[in-house]
Amino acid sequence: MTEVKAAPITKEILDKAYTYDQYRQMIDNLMKENKTTGENNSEAMLHYTKMNTFRMKRLDKTTELLPELEERLKQLERPMIWLVLTEAWCGDAAQIIPVLQKMADQTENIDLKLILRDQNLDIMDEFLTHGRSRSIPKLIVLDANSHDVLGDWGPRPFEAQEMYDNWRLNDGEDYREISETLHKWYADDKTESTQKELLPLIDRWENG
Repeated sequence: MTEVKAAPITKEILDKAYTYDQYRQMIDNLMKENKTTGENNSEAMLHYTKMNTFRMKRLDKTTELLPELEERLKQLERPMIWLVLTEAWCGDAAQIIPVLQKMADQTENIDLKLILRDQNLDIMDEFLTHGRSRSIPKLIVLDANSHDVLGDWGPRPFEAQEMYDNWRLNDGEDYREISETLHKWYADDKTESTQKELLPLIDRWENG
């Protein structure tokens, strides 16, 4: 988590952001044209995107919120915008965004909005992982009225991030290796780590 900071997030950007349903529909429409988000429409990127549509569909059906998280969300009083930087081909985004939507469904005080990273690099560069990496998904939490940045989270739960960082430190080159490891971890974890990490942050964001 980085320090609260100003960011080039304008009303125009927020107004043009996708809802979760719009995001899903946009990806489906691109896939019909053998395309994904961004400029790279290689077979590999199309494969990642196709797998991600399956992951999101599965998580939409299977994700259950922890009772304590569900109750906390229902008590939320501060209106917030949860703005997520994402791309259709990003496997971590597919594992996490459906959980964020489930959370937003519990309260009228969270408005989940999605924007594409590569179209918003000025925002992405304010929220780099380890100060250097444009890793996604990145959740940026805003006050719904002032649009002040209350905090951020991402790109992945701590344990998963630690696995990824260790892979990079050991000169990881074959992305398929870490991708398979991470997606197995997500499957075993059943979204619990994401939920448990976000639960205490909600208090901080509401009172910040």
